[in-house]
Amino acid sequence: MNGYDEKSHYGGEPAPGSFVRAFDAFPKAKPQYVTRTSGGGKWTVAMIVVSAILIWSELARWWQGAEDHTFSVEKGVGHSMQINLDVVVHMACKDLHVNVQDAAGDRILAASRLQEDPTAWSHWVDGKGVHKLGLDSQGRADTGAGWHDEGFGEAHVHDIVAMGRKMARWAKTPRLSRGLKADSCRIYGSLDLNRVQGDFHITARGHGYMEMFAEHLDHNAFNFSHVISELSFGPYYPSLVNPLDRTINTASAHFHKFQYFMSVVPTIYTVAGGSARTRTIFTNQYAVTEQSKEVSERNVPGLFFKYDIEPILLSVEERRDGVLTFLVKVVNVLSGVLVAGHWGFTLSEWLREAVGRRRRSSRRSEGVIGAKSGYED
Repeated sequence: MNGYDEKSHYGGEPAPGSFVRAFDAFPKAKPQYVTRTSGGGKWTVAMIVVSAILIWSELARWWQGAEDHTFSVEKGVGHSMQINLDVVVHMACKDLHVNVQDAAGDRILAASRLQEDPTAWSHWVDGKGVHKLGLDSQGRADTGAGWHDEGFGEAHVHDIVAMGRKMARWAKTPRLSRGLKADSCRIYGSLDLNRVQGDFHITARGHGYMEMFAEHLDHNAFNFSHVISELSFGPYYPSLVNPLDRTINTASAHFHKFQYFMSVVPTIYTVAGGSARTRTIFTNQYAVTEQSKEVSERNVPGLFFKYDIEPILLSVEERRDGVLTFLVKVVNVLSGVLVAGHWGFTLSEWLREAVGRRRRSSRRSEGVIGAKSGYED
């Protein structure tokens, strides 16, 4: 009729030679049949905002990964363990003795294996981050949880593994300026000890052990105030912060005894998907309690680090989905937002139309009643 082709107008039949178009399952409408409304625009903006928030949340969850914590009885037979120490004591190096006594009955003269540098107390007490055990630099309670610049706590496993790969070097002792006298001793280094319960202690010369030809140190020279910059077990990872790191304790009297009781737990950090050399580190964590008090002259003052090895192994593994799995999850999020937005828009339009129809019907009813009353007049 007048050259009008209904099929070609609506596009109901594919063009000749285009066989693939016959399988098009997505309905389409011509632009003249599409109406844009303010309500649809608001729903579109809301869907974009919700999609962005959910995708960002999914990306953060994927980047963080999932951590699995597994406890098991340690099956291996351990013979030795490394301890890393960096302590500054407010006494001269020649007046200090460093020893280790373990449950196997061995006594190790740690001073011969550690390095001792004379230093000034003022170089350490004002250092950044130094705090009293149990309190932070502001005097608030420090529970050991959370991210302390770097280290244990709530840190991600991939961050711990990455920091553990850094080269282990001991920091240099600050040089003494002219006119500044060395009144303290820095004791630092690593020791290989028996993997049994033991006691690492720092005492004054002539006290604590019966030693031949040992000169008796004057009690007025006792001052066991100390700063612990590093105390860890296992391979030395300087970037990992342990509970006793950056700790300062001051002695209120010459005869003062500081005791630290530590429970050491062997720990393995693994990032799934990597080789054992580059993606796994073997270390130890420990919990510590402190007891410090002034003692009588019949007791031995000093620093006593008592450690015990727990018979359990903690394995912390971080797993992360592949990129393809992450993209599938993003597509699912977008699909869910689109479906929910479509249903929300449809229901809101239906509700708006229903309310408008009811209002229009009520207005027409009022008009008929008014005409009827006028007719009766």
